[in-house]
This record gives sequence, C-alpha cells and structure tokens, in this order.
Amino acid sequence: MAQLTSRFDDALKFAHDIHRSQSRKGSGAPYIGHLLGVASIVLDDGGSEDEAIGALLHDAAEDHGGRPRLDEIRGRYGDAVARIVEDCTDSWETPKRPWADRKRDYVEHARTLPAASLRVSAADKVHNAYAILRDLRNSGERVWERFNAPADDVIAYYEDLVRSFRQAGGSKLVEELERIVKGIQREMGY
Repeated sequence: MAQLTSRFDDALKFAHDIHRSQSRKGSGAPYIGHLLGVASIVLDDGGSEDEAIGALLHDAAEDHGGRPRLDEIRGRYGDAVARIVEDCTDSWETPKRPWADRKRDYVEHARTLPAASLRVSAADKVHNAYAILRDLRNSGERVWERFNAPADDVIAYYEDLVRSFRQAGGSKLVEELERIVKGIQREMGY
C-alpha cells in the first residue's frame, strides 16, 4: 500500500496550479478531477506514491510547458516521476502535431513502457475511455464532437493501445480498458 506524504500534497497543489484554468472537454468539469481520477485508479491498483504523483502530473508537460515543465517536475519530484510524465506525453510541440500522427506514435511507444509508466498511462486511458462510455450513454453520439478524429479512429486507437499495453506487460488495468472499449463498441452498435 502506498504511503502518501506531504510530497503528494505538494504535487496535488502543483497540478491544480498548472491546470487551474483548464476544463474537461465536453463536460466543463475542472481538469483536476481527471487528474485525481487517474491518481485514484493508480492507487487502487497498488501504485506507489511516485506513480500517484506521476498520475497527477501526467499531462503537465504536454499541456503546459513541454520539456522545461518536465525539467521542473524532475527537480521537484525526482527522476521516477519525471520518467512517468515523459512516458505519458504524446506531444512536446505547440501547436500539437495532427491527432492521428500523435496517437500512432504513442501506440508504438506504449509497447515499451516500464511498469510504473504503464500503470499510469493505462489508468489515464481507463479514466478517459470510461468518460466516453458514460457520455455516450447519457448524451449519445454527440460525445464524438469533442475529438479531432472520427469515432471509428478513436475506438481503433484504444484497441491498439490495449494491444500495445499487453506487449509492455499488461495488467488488470489493461483488461479493464479492454472491457470499457468493448462497452463503447456495444453502445455504437458494432
């Protein structure tokens, strides 16, 4: 069981400060809710404090500052957390490269993730895919309007991630992701 220290509290405040003006696509909910959800999934899966901090900060470099932000994370929380954040980042550029290119490259990268990064990335994808499934059930196919890709491409991306995560070692979270993706496919009538 992970023992959370004041270092986790500091990371939570840091994540909140970084993402304070950001909201979740479609729902308008504060983005920190997603980060807390991912951290909760990581901890429920037996993750360490470093992994939980990585979960809180997994989008910090991608969304707010690139490599300089990653260097700041490394200085504050150490190499293990920085590695997780780096492994979860699919874009270092602003503006970001096209969605399909980034996702294709991330699927390839996911095959090589070490265990800690795999846990955080899979937890992120579980949280995201569940949000899609929930919103699909509640709002119908309008959910796909928030993506820069058609529904079939988004679903294929998640299917490809499941395969890549398995190649990296798999886990209970990967199996959960596959179940959620199958739920999305059922809702879409596949």
